[in-house]
Amino acid sequence: MREPGEERRQRILAVIASRGSVKVSDLAGELDVSLVTIRRDVEELAKLGKLRRGHGVAKPITPVEQPQPKNPENGAVALVVPERHTYLYETMNGARKVLEDAGLRVVLHIAPQVKGAEKPIVERALAEPVQGLLIAPRWRTQEEETADDWLADTGVPTVLMERRPSGRLRAMNSVCSDHWYGMHLAVKHLTDLGHRRIVLAARDDSPTARALRSAFKEISRDLEDAITVGSSPDTGLVGILRAHRATATILHGDVDALMLVQQLTEAGIKVPKRCSVVAYDDVVAALGSIPLTAVAPPKTEVGKVAAQLLIQKLSNESRTAERIELLPELKIRSSTERLHVS
Repeated sequence: MREPGEERRQRILAVIASRGSVKVSDLAGELDVSLVTIRRDVEELAKLGKLRRGHGVAKPITPVEQPQPKNPENGAVALVVPERHTYLYETMNGARKVLEDAGLRVVLHIAPQVKGAEKPIVERALAEPVQGLLIAPRWRTQEEETADDWLADTGVPTVLMERRPSGRLRAMNSVCSDHWYGMHLAVKHLTDLGHRRIVLAARDDSPTARALRSAFKEISRDLEDAITVGSSPDTGLVGILRAHRATATILHGDVDALMLVQQLTEAGIKVPKRCSVVAYDDVVAALGSIPLTAVAPPKTEVGKVAAQLLIQKLSNESRTAERIELLPELKIRSSTERLHVS
């Protein structure tokens, strides 16, 4: 599904407006299009007076002034992420680069997979001389989200990464992916290919998984047969797909999707001829023997924007809490194709 040229050019302008000078090759990689296409877009935008061209770079018409935190030479930011979470590590690295470029020292804290682990870690982190906090709570259950309302009282500028605040945290600063839109991309791609019997396999142990389940239920309401099941290895997903005569499945996340392809192959079910597979995350989806079509949330960009938002708060440029949502993309690869009608 090729992105319309005008939308792509608007995204180019948005990236340049937020970051300033950007390499054309980096734009091609981030937008997942050819270097020739990006060069053509940059040339057209330059002719329209919307950006300036340099040697291999695209620049804004006016320089982008990055806000600077107070006393950056004494500043440190606590960054708290769950252990063994590859997805959020990409977000962490995006934030880290922006903070370090702003002259801030990053103090990383890894929260173990234990209920309630984050509160004492944050308390210890804030006992040190830090100016602000970036955090991606694990929130395995809805109850944990409610129990973590202590985050509203950290005493320092705080931004949630890849988490949508609710309850008492609703007024907190946050930057996250619009997972409803990501699910919309996946379902639309499959229905455009003729699929009407689709199974979503997703856990329910994270805010993202819960958001995907809710979105799928709403978006697939008019399909012939659409169900949601768990995605753990012992779910017996191959049998479920057969029982529901499903022609397509969406899995959260990549590893489960790659394992399913192996299981389908062993069962004599060809991917994508007899079953199209879409992964949700796009961390390692492209590395399978059959590269997987995948929804790619803007993981790194979430971290970058969260860090930029925190810097604004540290600079007292904005006192109003902000909630920012970034749109995922669909990366079409070899694991999906048009439904074969026999």
